[in-house]
Amino acid sequence: MFGKKIVLSVFFLFLCLFARAQAVDSIAHNFELSFGQSTLFISNAYAQKLKTLYNIVVPTNSMLFFVDFRPLMRLKVPVFFNLPTESKQYIINGTLISEKAASTLGSGIEYRILDFNIPYNSVVEINVAPMASFILRSNYQIAFAPLVSSRIRIVKDKNFIMYLGTSYSLGVNTWGLFYGTGYIF
Repeated sequence: MFGKKIVLSVFFLFLCLFARAQAVDSIAHNFELSFGQSTLFISNAYAQKLKTLYNIVVPTNSMLFFVDFRPLMRLKVPVFFNLPTESKQYIINGTLISEKAASTLGSGIEYRILDFNIPYNSVVEINVAPMASFILRSNYQIAFAPLVSSRIRIVKDKNFIMYLGTSYSLGVNTWGLFYGTGYIF
């Protein structure tokens, strides 16, 4: 019940920020929508523990849906949904063992720390973001995990983007690699 209130409050906050950004500057590009992929890896400490039980831990791939609200040019409010495309897998004595991987919904504040122009009407941006992620487990329980993220974006013609990033979840000791492409509206 408490988790649903948090999710609804965060959603309402994003709608208010988006409406304010549209009212302030209706001509500026304030909204980014992208689609990508992410790969999640288990931390080294946890991997060492698993090696006593398992031989190999296989990274988990997932689809990444990413929306970025831009109330200010340097400050963005990202919202992401990570949908696993495969189960968590372990190889134990030559046998593949699978467990269901959980979906993740998250948001936070992303800040552009550096940007510079490159040829062909493009800009490279480096962004960092403290975020909160909510893990949607199979038994309908929601787990909270803080997340730190960074990404490099290439913006072409002020509206087409490509990005490569990394994230680390402090709550579940998981490192992730993500990439994708999108469009700024």
